[in-house]
Amino acid sequence: MIDWNQTYAAIWRRRKECLRPVKKLDTIRLDDLLGIDRQKQCLIDNTERFLAGKPANNALLWGARGTGKSSLIKALLNEYKDRGLRVIEVDKQDLIDLPEIVDDIREQEQRFIVYCDDLSFEADNGLYTALKSVMEGSIELPPENVLLYATSNRRHLMPEQMRDNLDTRLVDGEVHYSDAVEQKISLSDRFGLWLSFYPPHTETFLEIVDSLFTGYDGDREQLHQEALEFAKLRASKSGRTAKQFYNAYS
Repeated sequence: MIDWNQTYAAIWRRRKECLRPVKKLDTIRLDDLLGIDRQKQCLIDNTERFLAGKPANNALLWGARGTGKSSLIKALLNEYKDRGLRVIEVDKQDLIDLPEIVDDIREQEQRFIVYCDDLSFEADNGLYTALKSVMEGSIELPPENVLLYATSNRRHLMPEQMRDNLDTRLVDGEVHYSDAVEQKISLSDRFGLWLSFYPPHTETFLEIVDSLFTGYDGDREQLHQEALEFAKLRASKSGRTAKQFYNAYS
């Protein structure tokens, strides 16, 4: 059994059917995350409500790759772990085990965020049924000390294809979506908080670069030029790209 007074995060290992305590947390802080102030504050507010025992929403952080979605959840843990926040990471392929995981923590005094990175489903994937039962309950109400925070590149978590819209109809001025569209929307609708993330502008990208190169005493303009060239090769001016540039040139 995990001592949650001493353990702040754990990762579900399906083959061993156990939670592995995380010994070394990512040290990222909320102040390290630039260019996502609105998303940051919304998730902070929701998390503080959760920690205070007030109603709070499951959160879906969706959008472009490398824009700080996962980093924001890690930073929240560092900010609030001393107030009883805990994080359990579950791979999307292991969501079938989510009800059992939640059963083991629903009586704990800490508040748990179940974190699933890069959440998405194929059209014929049934794993999301376990996810829905934990988020909304079944015959038993969902636990008050558990929320789900998920990241995804897809707003509706499932592939959206043109043919799904062919059966959508307009009846008496109201849109009636096809069954396929309804199924895809129904899962994302269970997240009460949607936060969208977009690639930062050049100015924000360079601000992130500067925050990483705090002790740099060389030509800052030349550094910016090299950072932009680095980003061009990867077709991405994201926080992740800025960190990769720092790793390569620091």
